[in-house]
Amino acid sequence: MPKLYLKEYARALAGREVFIACREGVLRDHFQEIISDIKFLARHGALTVFMHNMPNRFANQKLITRLAKRLPATAIVRVPPEVDFYDAVLNHQESMFKVIFLERRYLIDHQGNKINAITTCRILESLADFGDLIANVNFKGAMACICRKIEAGQCDRVHILSAGKNAIKHELFTVEGAGTLIANNFQETFRQVKTDEDVAIVHRILEMYKRSGFLKPRTKAYLKKNRHRFYVTAIDGIVVGCVEQKIIDSQTVEMGALAISTRFRNQRVGVHTVASFMALMKAQGYHRFISLTNNPRLEALYHQLGFVQESRPEYRHRQEQSPDVKMFCKIDEPVV
Repeated sequence: MPKLYLKEYARALAGREVFIACREGVLRDHFQEIISDIKFLARHGALTVFMHNMPNRFANQKLITRLAKRLPATAIVRVPPEVDFYDAVLNHQESMFKVIFLERRYLIDHQGNKINAITTCRILESLADFGDLIANVNFKGAMACICRKIEAGQCDRVHILSAGKNAIKHELFTVEGAGTLIANNFQETFRQVKTDEDVAIVHRILEMYKRSGFLKPRTKAYLKKNRHRFYVTAIDGIVVGCVEQKIIDSQTVEMGALAISTRFRNQRVGVHTVASFMALMKAQGYHRFISLTNNPRLEALYHQLGFVQESRPEYRHRQEQSPDVKMFCKIDEPVV
């Protein structure tokens, strides 16, 4: 069960309009789950607008009435079924803070892999250079409209979710997310761990990697005791990645516990985290960096950033502590 961070994420939603859009078939199949999620959003301060395209015929009157009765705090907008649903939603209002499309499935690429988060630049590059990476037929036509609206500054975020129990709740109130996020305005910061809330989220991220077998376990007690050694990357104020400072000698620092939330893989958050950590450590007088990992993603990241896989003799003692783990080194000698 994903961990909910209600207080942290609710701040960004309080008093802001959130548009939830759902086509007729999806609404019929997930009526109760959708109602519950929208009510949850409203209870946490969001101004909810629900858009659907259920035909206004006699057979549907009972369901339409139930919708209005169950969501008294939500503005309900019916899109005529003969109108293109996605165009109608995206053009309903010039400025839209957040739009959530409830679908049969989140976005996937042509290999069937879930697209967690993506920028409009990445979408448009794929359309122009190597074909549409989006495999979902419904959204191929809507992508250009979504990109235009975000790039014009008329929409902050678009979320595409697989409708079901807690879909919106898990998308907006967890580190992992539940669907696909399209946005350009991620605000990245890098800082030291400060609060117990930071510790809790770092622990959650590290637990994901521990289950994959790529990280040694770190308990919450360990994180609290050593919080001064942990640094985090936050996007929009929410922690999404971490790294642990482990001093080896007067010139060398090891990057331990490097981990990025699965939501933000392939978004250069790892590059930002490593580069920011190295810049901070250089300012403190360190110019040699090592890291031990067998995680293929981190290996690729280190190669990209100029690290070399080697077990240097001066770090033999450290290598002996993890004999079956690859060591990566980068030495930036200070300019004299």
